[in-house]
Amino acid sequence: MLRAEPLLRIELLMLASEAQDAALTLARFGAFNPAPCTLDALAGSPAVAYREAWLEAEARLSKLLEQCGDTGPLAIPADAEAPALADLQELNAWLKDVWVACLGCHENETQIADARSHLDALEETLAKLERLNVDLAHLLRTDSLLAVNIGSLPAAGLKRLTEALAMTGHLISRFDQVGEQVFAVIAGPRARHDEVRGLLAQAGWRELPVPDALRTHPQAARTWMEQEHTRLNTQSGAACQIMDGLRERFGPRLHEARLRLALARPLAEAALAGVRGRGGLVALSGWVPRRQLDALRATLDERFHGRTWLDVREPSAREVAEVPSLMRYPRWLSPFVPLVKSYGIPRYGELDPALPFAVTYLLLFGAMFGDVGHGAVILLLSAALTRRLGRTAWVGIAAGAVSMLFGLLYGSIFGFEVLIEPVWLSPLHDPIRVLALAVAFGVGFISFTLLANAYNKGVAGRAAEALFDSGGLAGLAFYLGAAGVLASLAGAADIAQPAALLAGLGITVVAAFKWFEARAGLGERILVTFIETLETAITLFSNTLSFMRVAAFSLNHVALALAVFTLASGLDAAAHGFTLVLGNVVIIVLEGAIVAIQALRLMYYEGFSRFFNGDGREFVPLRLASQQART
Repeated sequence: MLRAEPLLRIELLMLASEAQDAALTLARFGAFNPAPCTLDALAGSPAVAYREAWLEAEARLSKLLEQCGDTGPLAIPADAEAPALADLQELNAWLKDVWVACLGCHENETQIADARSHLDALEETLAKLERLNVDLAHLLRTDSLLAVNIGSLPAAGLKRLTEALAMTGHLISRFDQVGEQVFAVIAGPRARHDEVRGLLAQAGWRELPVPDALRTHPQAARTWMEQEHTRLNTQSGAACQIMDGLRERFGPRLHEARLRLALARPLAEAALAGVRGRGGLVALSGWVPRRQLDALRATLDERFHGRTWLDVREPSAREVAEVPSLMRYPRWLSPFVPLVKSYGIPRYGELDPALPFAVTYLLLFGAMFGDVGHGAVILLLSAALTRRLGRTAWVGIAAGAVSMLFGLLYGSIFGFEVLIEPVWLSPLHDPIRVLALAVAFGVGFISFTLLANAYNKGVAGRAAEALFDSGGLAGLAFYLGAAGVLASLAGAADIAQPAALLAGLGITVVAAFKWFEARAGLGERILVTFIETLETAITLFSNTLSFMRVAAFSLNHVALALAVFTLASGLDAAAHGFTLVLGNVVIIVLEGAIVAIQALRLMYYEGFSRFFNGDGREFVPLRLASQQART
């Protein structure tokens, strides 16, 4: 749970004719992560053509399913075999022919939809023009001495425009009004038409375009539109019958195509990582968990009866960075995993921070937001929203429960600290002790991160950094010694002399390591060593002080509650109760969100940044489509 599962590198050699079945077998096995092949003797890429054919067929099938509809759930028989390249190419050609047939029907439906949209636009225009009750073909003739404009303007400007047009020999006649917009016809001598354009622009005139289809009497246009609607409905019904026929004709085979492409997917995906071959031989490379190696051998022997050769080895030091991480978590821990993965994926062999993160995050949240009542509200809200939030709701449930636990330790219920006696301490009455405990927790947490970083460096083969660097055991010795000296000065312990010796030894070793690591001249080496050694001390000290915010927020929680009680104390009974309820809601929403963010910040910047690179690769096994749907 704290480390990725040990993996083994395998090279599976087989006949080229059985490559697709081997990939399918590995996908059914469900624990094979493809990787580039390292066999130099196999220089060819025999699966490239297979992948290209699969990609084309998959794209065409997706388009066809969009048009013809889903063919139902996909159940893959246990004895089904993957298609060979020739079968896949034949399937791709058939899908192309089917797409051409369906494309014609689809284009017909698109044309009908466009025609209907055009008729709807004409309908909107005709609804305004019907009130004119004149033949628009004669009214809008371009060879007439009379110039006519049809459009709309704001009702407030109608009177002024009418007076201005009268001076140019033009008349305006309104025929409809929608809201504040008046629809009107303006007519006047064509010779003076240019004079009115400026007047129309100033009045906010908007021309109403009259399409050629409507340049007739409105009643004739209405009859024509009804005929067009009838014609389009007839065409649409015929198109639907054709599409239904295509679905009935091609549906069963499209379902078969889905099955065959699902069986072909494993080799197509493995080809992306790199399937190598030469002549009649092909190799699939990848990673499998060590504990499942015997099961893999048994699976291959059962399927191929000795027609494969499996080479197995441990990952080398050079390829550790390329090894994927396979982490397995108990169900109670899995809701916290997305918060860890949002920072990054642990490298293979690194300490997985999911468990320390979950425990520490909950402790920090509870310490900063300790209240029985507020924690109960968070718990109940998270439980009520389980369906919507999914597994993430369990983070809220756990945080609420820990908040309630610390509320009992602090003796706080909805901010009231007189209802129950604190089991441990009261932040309000013992702030110095709370501050000291927060710093002590920070010392313990940072010590853990330094140990984890030393472990990770050692696993990665960087023993010198693990032992002598500021983030290794030497840095930890300095940090613990310095913390012991400060604790002695504060009167919390009497270990000043051994702590000072430990701190001096640790910082000396760190400085010596920085000196030997620096690649520069004497002066620059002295400067680099001094600055980096000083930075070690300053960084560790400032990071420890960051945990003082735990005490600050626990005191802030009490202060906000006191502020709410103070506001409510001078009010009558109804207002007093309302203020208490509203104040507690504000505390839960506002401070709860801030505390959740601050706890996450401490985890990310004071914890993960010390020992967790977050640049690992997640173990992604080959799987069948039905397996992917389940996961």
